[in-house]
Amino acid sequence: MDLELNQQNSNLEIEKEQKAFLESGIGKVINTAMDMGIRFLLPDFIENEVIEIKDTLVQEGFQEGIDKTIENAVDLGKSAIGIVTGEFENISQVQAAVEKGGIIETLSNVIDTVLDKCSQNNLLSPNIVNVIKQGKNIILDNVSSNIENMMTEQIKSVETIQTLSNNWRSYYMQKNFDGMEKEMQKLEKEMKKIIPLENLIKGAREIQNMHQLIKNNGQVFELTENQINAIKALAK
Repeated sequence: MDLELNQQNSNLEIEKEQKAFLESGIGKVINTAMDMGIRFLLPDFIENEVIEIKDTLVQEGFQEGIDKTIENAVDLGKSAIGIVTGEFENISQVQAAVEKGGIIETLSNVIDTVLDKCSQNNLLSPNIVNVIKQGKNIILDNVSSNIENMMTEQIKSVETIQTLSNNWRSYYMQKNFDGMEKEMQKLEKEMKKIIPLENLIKGAREIQNMHQLIKNNGQVFELTENQINAIKALAK
């Protein structure tokens, strides 16, 4: 029962980490696209004026709208691909959920709503509001393109992690600790870029734990059965 409860808690933690990763990553994409869009649509404005416009949008609910958009999109996307509750198991599921979550459509409404509030409260001139509204598709296209790029980078990271893991195992079989160390450093760096996926995390942790144990044991490769079992248990 305790083992089952621990697994459930672990799954919930991974699910939270996945959502936080997507909210952060997609949030950055949207904010960057908005910044670039304003600069492109208002080329005669100096940097401080652009920042002031963006700050006004944020104050009127743009950031809150982004956060809610991403949260709802992830949940809607999960439902659309059949994940009612629980975590993503692979990048394909993440990609499908993001595509089906309606981020662009909802973001379009958020931009309109925030601009209307700014206009009603005389926080931005009618000209600025109209220019941004008319050029909204430029911003949305940028968001869509960069989200696709983000997903492509995630796929590449998964492939890289798998390659590095295989390289590490190969060096391990050769008892080549220098080679293992080189691959481990690359692996740890790459793991920071990827959305948390249970199978990927578990495999990487097993390698990390085994690597650390061998390192602490003065690069002795002969491990006992108890040590190997402990490595697997710690990876869960």
